[in-house]
Amino acid sequence: MKQVYSDFIQFRGSHYDFGYMQGQLLKDSPILPNRIKHWTSKRKRYFTINEKESIQLLNKFIPGMLAEIHGLADALQWKIEDALREFGGHYVEYGRSGCSILAGTRYLIRNYDSHPGSYEGRYMIYQPTDTGYAVIGPSMQITGRIDGMNEKGLAMGYNFINRVGSGDGFICNMIGRMILETCANVEEAIALLKEIPHRTSFSYVLLDPGGEAYVVEATPRSVIARKSNISTNHFEMLKEENRYQMDDSIRRKQKIEGQQDSHSNVYEAFQILNDKDKEVFSNKYNAWSGTLHTAAYLPNERKAWFAIGSNRMPVIIDFDSFLKNQKINIKRVKGQLDYETPFINMEII
Repeated sequence: MKQVYSDFIQFRGSHYDFGYMQGQLLKDSPILPNRIKHWTSKRKRYFTINEKESIQLLNKFIPGMLAEIHGLADALQWKIEDALREFGGHYVEYGRSGCSILAGTRYLIRNYDSHPGSYEGRYMIYQPTDTGYAVIGPSMQITGRIDGMNEKGLAMGYNFINRVGSGDGFICNMIGRMILETCANVEEAIALLKEIPHRTSFSYVLLDPGGEAYVVEATPRSVIARKSNISTNHFEMLKEENRYQMDDSIRRKQKIEGQQDSHSNVYEAFQILNDKDKEVFSNKYNAWSGTLHTAAYLPNERKAWFAIGSNRMPVIIDFDSFLKNQKINIKRVKGQLDYETPFINMEII
């Protein structure tokens, strides 16, 4: 078993100041050295961007992001074009992953499945003072969000489907950040997903205080929204976009479907995804599909739950208190995985 942790970072201020603060933290962190080492052999292929187009699209869909990237660049003493390539989320390839999501009328619960050696271990709460909504959730590629909820109670998680037939566009974690920072409800999020260019194929699961969950099937070629409260790693409508191997995705969906009516509260729903004996939580870390965290978002209460590893009591985060200008007294969330590779925020891998 490996002891791992996610650092808890909270900030209020402009996007530039937020970026600068993160850059200062990253100077003393193994995250960037690990990330650069991991991508060295793939940089020419995957880290190619059209700088002018990236700037235009970021300004259009998430106006504060360029200021955040400028703050990161200044703190790290990088050229802006290098920071844009690393943190802009446009055109950059993304490692494959698993993931399972279950939603009710008052909660969205999500397992994030991937490889520990790609996980940043940064849980972020940010309230901008210049533009955009306050957002809570774990980061990916520094500026993106793996899942999360905003101050309006809009919650989001995504599931990887396929990278075959990838196109020019934004990757999933930057799309997640766009949704949460710029959309007030499910309808606005669906409209955004239909407008933005997508790099690869993902499902985006959305829930707001209205209580109706949607799964948006998105590819570089098509975007379709449907009402549903369960999502794994295959499309139900855009079936021609699915991977050849879908057995485990279908199995996890069936396990969730078979247990979803047996719970009477949010914690029992959380256990369906987090407890090993429910057979949804995954230990397949070598295959980039082991469960790293289980997150829950309660839109009406503005609370978030977070756990690393299986069979855990979640840390409950009162996002509503943060929105009322109170500081949350959490510095680090700890857990353990049945695997020896640490998260990239812990040591040079």
